[in-house]
Amino acid sequence: MTLLNEVNHRSFPVPKEPWVMAQTWNHLLFAHYPVSKSLLRSLIPNCFEIDTFEDNAWISIVPFLMSGIRIHGIRELPFTPEFAELNVRTYVTFRGKPGVYFFSLDANSKLAVILANNTYDLPYMHAKMKITRQNKTVNFYSERTDSRAKTGIFSGTYRPVGDVYMANTGTLEHWLTEQYLLYVIKKNGVYEGNIHHKPWPLQHAEATFKMNTVAQSMGIHIEEPSPLLQYCEKLDVIVWPPKKVGIYET
Repeated sequence: MTLLNEVNHRSFPVPKEPWVMAQTWNHLLFAHYPVSKSLLRSLIPNCFEIDTFEDNAWISIVPFLMSGIRIHGIRELPFTPEFAELNVRTYVTFRGKPGVYFFSLDANSKLAVILANNTYDLPYMHAKMKITRQNKTVNFYSERTDSRAKTGIFSGTYRPVGDVYMANTGTLEHWLTEQYLLYVIKKNGVYEGNIHHKPWPLQHAEATFKMNTVAQSMGIHIEEPSPLLQYCEKLDVIVWPPKKVGIYET
């Protein structure tokens, strides 16, 4: 896997175990929002510390198109077509190690939702979604239909502006995007999931949101418009299975 030839940009090594899945993220938008740290504290398991940049907590709303899912040692799976996904995430640490904590991951693939719920115990939710592209402009619509959570709607357009750049180490843009761990609580265990990719090829972005209630549906108040928008045309990613790293006691 050629992705593993470039690892020096990571803050910690890739796992020694073999990766299990590869995937490609397309037409991705980061919409970043500063939020109240005290509000997040009430929504996140207390085993995690809320990570901050210059003492500010953040969430990110991330719509994109998933494609090219393949299992290690097997070519692209014929039964996993492209599907849309929309994430609401924040930033935490566990025992000093930074990672992403997901409030929701909406998707319009029933198979993806079932597999992610059963393997990672991630909060994947069923949703009605549509993504189209006209020239450089992406039209994205998502309406959560899962009975396990409140309905959240995201309807808007976004497009890249400017040249591709790599975020500089130590900047807010770098801190928000160059994350290589996710954390999840599964039964009474704390699990980390490693991913790897090359540094994000980012562009600044413009966006117009007709409706954006996916964060609100999780109990998080945000103020529009987003103060920071970033776009990525395409990113190849590899994924490792979840690994238990601690015990969670309520």
